[in-house]
Amino acid sequence: MPDGVIEVRDLQKSYGDVQALQGVSFSVAAGEVFGLLGPNGAGKTTTVEILEGLRTRDSGHASVLGMDPRTGGDTFRQRVGAVLQATALPDKLRVEEALSLFASFYARHRNPAELVARFQLEDKRNAFYSQLSGGQKQRLALALALVNDPELMFLDEPTAGLDPQARREIYSIIQELRGENKTILLTTHYIEEADRLCDRVAIVDHGRVIATGTPEELRRHSGDRTRITVRLARPDGVGELRQLEGVSDVTEEDGSYVLQSSKPPRTIVALVKQLENSGNELQSLEMASPTLEDVFIELTGRRLRD
Repeated sequence: MPDGVIEVRDLQKSYGDVQALQGVSFSVAAGEVFGLLGPNGAGKTTTVEILEGLRTRDSGHASVLGMDPRTGGDTFRQRVGAVLQATALPDKLRVEEALSLFASFYARHRNPAELVARFQLEDKRNAFYSQLSGGQKQRLALALALVNDPELMFLDEPTAGLDPQARREIYSIIQELRGENKTILLTTHYIEEADRLCDRVAIVDHGRVIATGTPEELRRHSGDRTRITVRLARPDGVGELRQLEGVSDVTEEDGSYVLQSSKPPRTIVALVKQLENSGNELQSLEMASPTLEDVFIELTGRRLRD
């Protein structure tokens, strides 16, 4: 890949005895939506804050738009936009006032009134920040990040804590930005978010990038295995299920058994025979292709939200 909009090599950062980043490396190309996917505490926010110039790295290389974020100064800030993990504005600041204020910080900026309309905040243009819902606050945060028409946007957990409807609204906005060829670095711990929005994903855990690729490439990491979720009339031994033909792994989740199988038809036939022999019954069965969470479990041995 040619030199990217973002180039990160062997990024290191510690807080006392805690090593937050242990050699993070990745590259983001122009016009790409790149996701950092991992659990809370994986090092995603520390990475983004270093790239935004808000935090100093201990060692390693970080280049954003050809500049060092630590020394890029106003030239750097004019070209990037950011939605931080938490946005805090004065309670009595009105929506359109906030956009006008932020617009005044930049040599080039978009029309605040147009941004109010684009982000469906017309009815709230004169509302105080304290009067906005969580979803409205996040739409305002995205509008503020776009006020300078940036080449690159950092979105740190942009839908965390939002209800499903608000989350879908934010997804639509990000997909629009993707259509405008904006370069976006997105952090998330939501599997659906990374799968739906990102061109490529880096899976991050304990301060390290453990896998990088498109969502499809990462899913292929699990090979041809199919996820078979079954619910039985009475509990069965995981060891017995693991002996079924084609099964490589079995886990128990919320009263169901999840089987990873390379030969799903044969696995199902063997399962039915085993249940008949043991006098047990199959209550439900679902089949699905591997997910990014399956990849994460395979690489780390634990669930994404553990």
